[in-house]
Amino acid sequence: MSRLHSLRASVEEVSAFLGAEASGPIAIPPDLTEGGQGLVMFETGGRRRLRMMRWGFPRHIRDVRLQGKEPDIIGLVADLTNPMWEQTVVDPRYRCIIPITHFGNPEGDPGKKTRTWFSVADQPIMAWAGFCRNIPDVGPCFAGMTMDANTAIPPTNDRMPALLEPHEHARWLHGSIQDVIGIQFRAPIAAERMTVLYTDDPWRDGGPPPAGSQLGLL
Repeated sequence: MSRLHSLRASVEEVSAFLGAEASGPIAIPPDLTEGGQGLVMFETGGRRRLRMMRWGFPRHIRDVRLQGKEPDIIGLVADLTNPMWEQTVVDPRYRCIIPITHFGNPEGDPGKKTRTWFSVADQPIMAWAGFCRNIPDVGPCFAGMTMDANTAIPPTNDRMPALLEPHEHARWLHGSIQDVIGIQFRAPIAAERMTVLYTDDPWRDGGPPPAGSQLGLL
């Protein structure tokens, strides 16, 4: 999966969808790449909350620290056995849901790639399974879990977000590591439910998908 997604919905719509209340100032960007601030839902004290967090955990490498450079940012979780995630993926405290309406992949020839957007026709807002933590010297961060793509996604990518059905939200937020593994390795959402939006927008600095496009209104 590429590192681009969008949330073309209001805070009120997301709150109603996830049964969550806003916490702190929220400004939803039209599209988001790693390193930017995105909207996340997490549970604390038995209450679901929405807040802005940075997309991407810092990947601390010893040589990078010694050179005084900024660490890489990792916003996708593909390999649950990676030592970087060994505590985060096991503990339900660090689970979250990332509300999105679209995720994007590059399509076309090198140097001429454009943005192609994917959404789910019967889910105007999608729930992406994620992890979040408050990282010292960085602040709240999140990353999204990926899985094998359905047949609507290639050839743009062979991975896609691990999208949750509404009845899976509580299982994701409170389940065991076996539940996490089960969600990642189950069949992806059916390709027939996907809407694919091709654009002429350049991949690196193109715009967001049009509002309402996930509803098939355009």
